Amino acid sequence: MIVVYFVASLLATTVSAGSAADLVGTWTTKSRAVITGPGFYDAVNDKLIEPSLTGISFSFTTDGHFEEAFYRAVANPQNPACPKGIMQWQHGTYTIGHDGSLHLTPIAVDGRQLLSDPCSSSTGTYTRYNQTEKYNSFTVAVDPYYDSMRLDLYSFDGSPMHPMYLAYKPPEMLPTTTLNPISKKTKRHLDRKTKPSFDLGKLVSKDNLIDPNRLMWVGIIMSAMGGIAMFMS
Repeated sequence: MIVVYFVASLLATTVSAGSAADLVGTWTTKSRAVITGPGFYDAVNDKLIEPSLTGISFSFTTDGHFEEAFYRAVANPQNPACPKGIMQWQHGTYTIGHDGSLHLTPIAVDGRQLLSDPCSSSTGTYTRYNQTEKYNSFTVAVDPYYDSMRLDLYSFDGSPMHPMYLAYKPPEMLPTTTLNPISKKTKRHLDRKTKPSFDLGKLVSKDNLIDPNRLMWVGIIMSAMGGIAMFMS
Protein backbone atom coordinates (compact mmCIF):
# COMPACT_ATOMS: atom_id res chain seq x y z
CA MET A 1 0.00 0.00 0.00
CA ILE A 2 2.87 2.38 0.81
CA VAL A 3 4.47 1.67 -2.57
CA VAL A 4 1.17 2.18 -4.40
CA TYR A 5 0.56 5.47 -2.61
CA PHE A 6 4.10 6.65 -3.41
CA VAL A 7 3.70 5.80 -7.08
CA ALA A 8 0.31 7.51 -7.16
CA SER A 9 1.83 10.63 -5.67
CA LEU A 10 4.48 10.70 -8.36
CA LEU A 11 1.95 10.18 -11.14
CA ALA A 12 -0.48 12.86 -9.93
CA THR A 13 -0.72 15.55 -12.59
CA THR A 14 -0.54 19.07 -11.16
CA VAL A 15 -3.49 21.19 -12.22
CA SER A 16 -2.44 24.36 -10.46
CA ALA A 17 0.09 25.70 -7.98
CA GLY A 18 -1.04 28.95 -6.40
CA SER A 19 -4.42 29.46 -8.10
CA ALA A 20 -7.33 30.60 -5.90
CA ALA A 21 -9.84 29.21 -8.38
CA ASP A 22 -8.56 25.67 -7.87
CA LEU A 23 -8.76 25.96 -4.06
CA VAL A 24 -12.52 26.53 -4.05
CA GLY A 25 -14.47 23.74 -2.39
CA THR A 26 -14.36 21.55 0.71
CA TRP A 27 -11.36 19.25 1.06
CA THR A 28 -10.92 16.40 3.52
CA THR A 29 -8.39 13.70 4.33
CA LYS A 30 -8.88 10.08 3.30
CA SER A 31 -11.17 9.07 6.18
CA ARG A 32 -13.72 11.65 4.96
CA ALA A 33 -15.06 11.74 8.52
CA VAL A 34 -14.08 15.35 9.19
CA ILE A 35 -15.95 17.97 7.17
CA THR A 36 -16.13 21.72 7.82
CA GLY A 37 -19.52 23.27 8.48
CA PRO A 38 -22.32 22.69 11.01
CA GLY A 39 -21.53 18.98 11.26
CA PHE A 40 -18.26 19.80 13.01
CA TYR A 41 -19.01 23.04 14.87
CA ASP A 42 -22.46 23.92 16.20
CA ALA A 43 -22.22 27.71 16.31
CA VAL A 44 -25.70 28.18 17.80
CA ASN A 45 -24.99 26.03 20.88
CA ASP A 46 -21.25 26.75 20.73
CA LYS A 47 -19.96 23.20 20.78
CA LEU A 48 -17.68 20.96 18.74
CA ILE A 49 -19.17 17.70 17.44
CA GLU A 50 -16.83 14.72 17.61
CA PRO A 51 -16.47 12.86 14.27
CA SER A 52 -16.28 9.08 14.07
CA LEU A 53 -12.65 9.17 12.88
CA THR A 54 -9.74 11.62 13.00
CA GLY A 55 -8.98 13.83 10.03
CA ILE A 56 -8.54 17.31 8.60
CA SER A 57 -10.81 19.44 6.43
CA PHE A 58 -10.39 22.81 4.71
CA SER A 59 -12.92 24.86 2.78
CA PHE A 60 -12.26 27.85 0.53
CA THR A 61 -14.61 30.28 -1.22
CA THR A 62 -14.11 32.30 -4.39
CA ASP A 63 -14.16 35.59 -2.45
CA GLY A 64 -11.30 34.82 -0.06
CA HIS A 65 -12.88 33.08 2.93
CA PHE A 66 -11.71 29.84 4.54
CA GLU A 67 -12.80 27.41 7.23
CA GLU A 68 -10.81 24.56 8.78
CA ALA A 69 -11.54 21.62 11.04
CA PHE A 70 -9.00 19.38 12.77
CA TYR A 71 -9.57 16.22 14.80
CA ARG A 72 -6.37 14.49 15.90
CA ALA A 73 -5.20 11.87 18.35
CA VAL A 74 -2.23 12.86 20.51
CA ALA A 75 0.11 10.12 21.69
CA ASN A 76 0.48 9.58 25.44
CA PRO A 77 4.06 8.37 26.09
CA GLN A 78 3.30 7.61 29.75
CA ASN A 79 0.27 5.52 28.85
CA PRO A 80 0.25 4.49 25.17
CA ALA A 81 -3.13 2.81 25.59
CA CYS A 82 -4.69 6.13 26.57
CA PRO A 83 -4.17 8.73 23.81
CA LYS A 84 -5.51 12.26 24.08
CA GLY A 85 -7.76 13.88 21.52
CA ILE A 86 -7.81 17.44 20.18
CA MET A 87 -10.42 19.20 18.06
CA GLN A 88 -9.81 22.62 16.51
CA TRP A 89 -12.03 24.84 14.39
CA GLN A 90 -11.59 28.32 12.96
CA HIS A 91 -12.55 30.43 9.97
CA GLY A 92 -11.59 33.74 8.43
CA THR A 93 -9.95 35.05 5.27
CA TYR A 94 -7.11 33.83 3.08
CA THR A 95 -4.68 35.37 0.62
CA ILE A 96 -2.19 33.91 -1.82
CA GLY A 97 1.25 35.49 -1.99
CA HIS A 98 3.20 36.24 -5.16
CA ASP A 99 5.44 33.30 -4.29
CA GLY A 100 2.47 30.91 -4.20
CA SER A 101 2.27 30.81 -0.39
CA LEU A 102 -1.12 30.53 1.31
CA HIS A 103 -1.91 32.79 4.29
CA LEU A 104 -4.88 32.15 6.61
CA THR A 105 -6.08 34.92 8.95
CA PRO A 106 -8.80 33.68 11.32
CA ILE A 107 -11.54 35.65 13.06
CA ALA A 108 -9.90 35.66 16.49
CA VAL A 109 -12.99 35.41 18.70
CA ASP A 110 -14.61 32.58 16.75
CA GLY A 111 -11.94 29.86 16.87
CA ARG A 112 -12.53 26.92 19.23
CA GLN A 113 -10.39 24.10 20.65
CA LEU A 114 -11.38 21.07 22.70
CA LEU A 115 -8.65 19.02 24.38
CA SER A 116 -9.72 15.68 25.81
CA ASP A 117 -7.72 13.42 28.13
CA PRO A 118 -10.29 10.76 29.10
CA CYS A 119 -7.91 8.77 31.30
CA SER A 120 -7.24 11.81 33.49
CA SER A 121 -10.57 13.62 33.49
CA SER A 122 -14.17 13.02 32.49
CA THR A 123 -14.37 16.56 31.07
CA GLY A 124 -12.43 18.27 28.30
CA THR A 125 -10.76 21.67 28.19
CA TYR A 126 -12.74 23.98 25.91
CA THR A 127 -10.99 27.22 24.89
CA ARG A 128 -10.88 29.89 22.23
CA TYR A 129 -8.42 29.11 19.45
CA ASN A 130 -6.74 31.65 17.19
CA GLN A 131 -3.82 30.63 15.01
CA THR A 132 -2.69 32.54 11.94
CA GLU A 133 -1.26 30.04 9.47
CA LYS A 134 1.12 30.13 6.55
CA TYR A 135 1.65 27.37 4.00
CA ASN A 136 4.70 27.71 1.78
CA SER A 137 2.85 26.36 -1.23
CA PHE A 138 -0.02 24.18 -2.38
CA THR A 139 -0.90 22.11 -5.42
CA VAL A 140 -4.19 20.85 -6.79
CA ALA A 141 -3.90 17.60 -8.71
CA VAL A 142 -5.80 14.63 -10.07
CA ASP A 143 -4.85 11.61 -8.01
CA PRO A 144 -4.91 8.64 -10.40
CA TYR A 145 -5.15 6.08 -7.59
CA TYR A 146 -8.34 7.54 -6.07
CA ASP A 147 -9.50 9.21 -9.31
CA SER A 148 -10.27 12.37 -7.38
CA MET A 149 -9.07 15.93 -7.15
CA ARG A 150 -6.40 16.23 -4.46
CA LEU A 151 -5.09 19.20 -2.50
CA ASP A 152 -1.56 19.11 -1.12
CA LEU A 153 -0.56 21.76 1.42
CA TYR A 154 3.06 22.34 2.41
CA SER A 155 3.69 23.81 5.86
CA PHE A 156 5.82 26.88 6.61
CA ASP A 157 8.87 24.61 6.85
CA GLY A 158 8.10 22.88 3.55
CA SER A 159 6.87 19.61 5.07
CA PRO A 160 3.79 18.13 3.36
CA MET A 161 0.49 17.70 5.19
CA HIS A 162 -1.77 14.71 4.69
CA PRO A 163 -3.32 14.97 1.22
CA MET A 164 -6.94 16.09 1.09
CA TYR A 165 -9.57 15.18 -1.48
CA LEU A 166 -12.41 17.26 -2.88
CA ALA A 167 -15.65 16.49 -1.02
CA TYR A 168 -17.95 19.40 -1.97
CA LYS A 169 -17.99 22.17 -4.53
CA PRO A 170 -19.36 24.70 -3.68
CA PRO A 171 -17.92 24.28 -0.19
CA GLU A 172 -19.74 23.08 2.93
CA MET A 173 -19.23 25.96 5.39
CA LEU A 174 -20.76 27.99 8.17
CA PRO A 175 -21.43 31.72 7.54
CA THR A 176 -18.18 33.57 6.91
CA THR A 177 -19.02 36.47 9.24
CA THR A 178 -18.25 36.61 12.99
CA LEU A 179 -20.41 33.96 14.67
CA ASN A 180 -19.73 34.45 18.39
CA PRO A 181 -18.60 38.00 19.23
CA ILE A 182 -17.21 38.45 22.74
CA SER A 183 -19.97 40.92 23.60
CA LYS A 184 -22.60 38.24 23.03
CA LYS A 185 -24.19 37.15 26.32
CA THR A 186 -24.66 33.39 26.56
CA LYS A 187 -24.76 30.71 29.23
CA ARG A 188 -21.16 29.91 28.36
CA HIS A 189 -19.88 33.13 29.94
CA LEU A 190 -18.52 34.48 26.66
CA ASP A 191 -19.14 38.07 27.77
CA ARG A 192 -15.92 39.46 29.26
CA LYS A 193 -18.03 41.98 31.23
CA THR A 194 -19.72 39.32 33.32
CA LYS A 195 -18.57 38.75 36.88
CA PRO A 196 -15.70 36.21 36.93
CA SER A 197 -16.51 32.74 38.19
CA PHE A 198 -14.12 31.02 40.59
CA ASP A 199 -15.47 27.50 40.09
CA LEU A 200 -12.39 25.60 38.88
CA GLY A 201 -14.60 22.75 37.77
CA LYS A 202 -16.36 25.08 35.35
CA LEU A 203 -13.06 26.33 33.98
CA VAL A 204 -12.25 22.89 32.59
CA SER A 205 -15.79 21.82 31.80
CA LYS A 206 -16.58 20.70 28.30
CA ASP A 207 -19.65 22.95 28.45
CA ASN A 208 -17.88 26.19 29.39
CA LEU A 209 -15.46 28.29 27.42
CA ILE A 210 -12.34 29.48 29.22
CA ASP A 211 -12.25 33.26 29.40
CA PRO A 212 -8.82 34.93 29.86
CA ASN A 213 -10.30 37.23 32.53
CA ARG A 214 -11.36 34.22 34.56
CA LEU A 215 -7.89 32.73 34.31
CA MET A 216 -6.43 36.02 35.55
CA TRP A 217 -8.62 35.93 38.67
CA VAL A 218 -7.69 32.31 39.30
CA GLY A 219 -4.00 33.31 39.15
CA ILE A 220 -4.59 36.12 41.64
CA ILE A 221 -6.40 33.81 44.04
CA MET A 222 -3.73 31.10 43.79
CA SER A 223 -0.96 33.68 44.41
CA ALA A 224 -2.79 35.04 47.44
CA MET A 225 -3.27 31.56 48.86
CA GLY A 226 0.43 30.86 48.38
CA GLY A 227 1.33 34.05 50.26
CA ILE A 228 -0.97 33.14 53.15
CA ALA A 229 0.52 29.66 53.36
CA MET A 230 4.04 31.08 53.57
CA PHE A 231 2.99 33.58 56.26
CA MET A 232 1.34 30.87 58.37
CA SER A 233 4.36 28.56 58.08
